[in-house]
Amino acid sequence: MSRPNISRAIAAGRRQLGSLQKSKITRRSLSTYPSILSPISSSSRFNTLNTNDSDARSFTSSAPASASSSTFTTINASEISHFSSLSEHWWDETGEFKLLHRMNPTRVEYIRQKVALSPAAEDEEVWTFENRHSDLQREKERGTGAWLTGLRCLDVGCGGGLLSESLARLGGEVSGVDASPANIGIATTHANQDPVLKKKMEEGTFELRHSTAEALRDAGEKFDVVCAMEVLEHVDQPGEFMKCLGEMVKPGGHLILSTISRTPLAQLLTLTLAEDVLRLVTPGTHTYRKFVKPAELRNFVYSDMGGFDTWCPNENASDVRDDQVGETRGIVYDPIKGVWRLWGGVEGSLVKELGEGCNYMFHARKRKGL
Repeated sequence: MSRPNISRAIAAGRRQLGSLQKSKITRRSLSTYPSILSPISSSSRFNTLNTNDSDARSFTSSAPASASSSTFTTINASEISHFSSLSEHWWDETGEFKLLHRMNPTRVEYIRQKVALSPAAEDEEVWTFENRHSDLQREKERGTGAWLTGLRCLDVGCGGGLLSESLARLGGEVSGVDASPANIGIATTHANQDPVLKKKMEEGTFELRHSTAEALRDAGEKFDVVCAMEVLEHVDQPGEFMKCLGEMVKPGGHLILSTISRTPLAQLLTLTLAEDVLRLVTPGTHTYRKFVKPAELRNFVYSDMGGFDTWCPNENASDVRDDQVGETRGIVYDPIKGVWRLWGGVEGSLVKELGEGCNYMFHARKRKGL
């Protein structure tokens, strides 16, 4: 991307950002998206989701008595301001977001495994003696080519559009949204440089919007695949944010996240080394108390998002829990080869727990017929 294009995109974004520096809520968002903010139900409660962990992160908490649709949002203004200031670096593969660039192929592979390769993703073609010979060919073709064709995908907190662009190239009808107008400016400018993506944007099958998950949820938007990569650890009221994402998943659709666990290992790698010592990431990007442990996330989806009445059990032997929903899987960086790898391990084993000690993925599939 040329320097003039970057400068124009940043300038346009920062003009929109304006009053964000002076308040906790972007006033432009309030006027442009009147339904962007949603109230917390009076029955909302403080729930740490793990009574054995005195330091467990609160997923939901009581809102002030004065909270209403005009004052409440899961957006953290200081987080948006921080990432807006870094927006020009999104497509520098050796800069601030180098690790995210290297993580993106592994995140896409996880999505492929869950959306295109899972047993439930197979075509529900009626088996006959005449078509049984095509089983092997269909198996070979699963998850190849444009395997997201026909699926509507949402990328919440899309930043500069790393994941959004990948999903669009794989055939998905993609909406990438971000609360930072500067990020959307960079994402749009970069996508327009690719003729394929530019055409998809003109056709309306690929869009990048300055908006929020709450705005889309309140507008009644529904998607086959809802993603929020490296976002959960940056929002206020993560429980309300999770509920919002879940409500936008169509029956039979997928909810997929990546985030960071709250462990000493994560503190060492993410804060001490990456931010303070090596300066791979700008200091202040992450806050340890905002990290969410895998068990806390799975517990919350079970207790506050409908449990197994709403979400499917896992499709393999990993689902040995009757009070937690979804699969979590570690994603580990190999500094020698400079790549991220999905971590394996048997559920409940020390090996699996170690792999989920820092970065991890989460997946849950909503039941059909809801």
